[in-house]
Amino acid sequence: MRTYIGRQQAMSAADFAELALGTPVELWLGVEGETDEERAAREDAARDILADNPNLPDDLVRIAAQVIEENPDLFDVVPLVRPARRRTARKGAAA
Repeated sequence: MRTYIGRQQAMSAADFAELALGTPVELWLGVEGETDEERAAREDAARDILADNPNLPDDLVRIAAQVIEENPDLFDVVPLVRPARRRTARKGAAA
């Protein structure tokens, strides 16, 4: 089954999120290694988008729930956010 947002096909969960948002996912999640200035600019842009579209969060949750219900296999491909790696004590190391 294929999922389209407008005329664009969503091939992964990240594609779907970007097409549904109308912005790159990184705008909302950030990128690894961004500077404080880059983060501030990204957050400022996100605030402007939310100010112009106050219903955006509710609309996106509703759309995402519908897509998940209709296409659960779409979200088995690539996670949008990688879980943090847990640190474990090394064998033989003092606690």
